[in-house]
Amino acid sequence: MKIALIQQAATPNRKANREKGMEAVKEAASNGAKIICFSELAFDPFYPQVPATQKELDLAEPVPGPTTLLFSRLAKELSVVIVLNLFERDGEHTFDTSPVIDADGTLLGTTRMIHITEYPCFHEQGYYHPGDYGAPVYNTKYGKIGVAICYDRHYPEYMRALGLKGAEIVFIPQAGAIDEWPEGLYEAELQIPAFQNGYFTALCNRVGKESYLTFSGESFVCNPAGKVIDQAAKLKEEILYSEIDLSQCRTSHAKRLFYRDRRPELYADWLGGEL
Repeated sequence: MKIALIQQAATPNRKANREKGMEAVKEAASNGAKIICFSELAFDPFYPQVPATQKELDLAEPVPGPTTLLFSRLAKELSVVIVLNLFERDGEHTFDTSPVIDADGTLLGTTRMIHITEYPCFHEQGYYHPGDYGAPVYNTKYGKIGVAICYDRHYPEYMRALGLKGAEIVFIPQAGAIDEWPEGLYEAELQIPAFQNGYFTALCNRVGKESYLTFSGESFVCNPAGKVIDQAAKLKEEILYSEIDLSQCRTSHAKRLFYRDRRPELYADWLGGEL
């Protein structure tokens, strides 16, 4: 099966960004992709570069809403699964949200980022309420997928939870800036959960220069053996394709050994305390 990660830059024009994204989905589908993922806030500037004001908060949209309606129609037309990421409003709260759309156009659900950070150029606590939907795994036409939105990937507990729920691919919509972390750390951080949990990891990063940050691109895919199997270019818009075989999940070290020998009766005491 082929998956596609759409690594594209965003302008302040949401409508134009969505149209660009829809054209990319059509291109990816025409090249055989069955599951297609976008980066974090793919159709908007990366708002958290500056502290939140009401002006930015008013831009959050509902789910279901305008963006999910457009991509649901496209998913059904092309028989593809689409993983989005957008700035969601639900009542008084706003979230960093990834709707997951099945190949028949059904909105299967939404993953909301749970861990919310706050530091220069990532003023996210003013934008996002902590996610309240847990760590869902979606049974799509083409496989069981989970989503770890950007900052959530730093938490092994979250990545393990997706594995325990049967995820075969974990998509990571990200906004990662150039030189934000040491060389190779993005890849290593997702090679390890892929190996430990026996699933594919697929990180889709933003690209392009914005107000204060330049997003690096370099989206990549890791297999359940912990190897980077495909990677996109740095600082360049492109669609990264990756051929994956989900049977590798079943034969992985994690599924044959690590899960078998877990000791969950011990972990609550280890992980329940405060630092």
